[in-house]
Amino acid sequence: MIPPSPLDDPENAAHAWARFRRLMRFMLMVTIGVVAIAMALLYKSNGMVSVHVFIATALGIGLAMLLMSALMGLVFLSSGTGHDDAIIDPLADNDEDKAPGDNKHRPRH
Repeated sequence: MIPPSPLDDPENAAHAWARFRRLMRFMLMVTIGVVAIAMALLYKSNGMVSVHVFIATALGIGLAMLLMSALMGLVFLSSGTGHDDAIIDPLADNDEDKAPGDNKHRPRH
């Protein structure tokens, strides 16, 4: 049987999603600041070039930072709520059967 996730509780889920949204708002402000600094540095080093360069740079930096923020925020949400622990580990039973020193399941380097 699959153990229940802490995110199944509406109160825990509401708290976790509120924290995620707060993190994303903060990262949106950081992203806007980084994009503004990048635009200023681009203008300072190159002068007025095509407006398409500025648009592409702003979109590239902004979308990349927001995507990375969202993915890391979901990792923090999953780990911080205990959702990661609510799994069934199919290899957990096999570890008890192994003799000490048996390394057949260890990855080779």
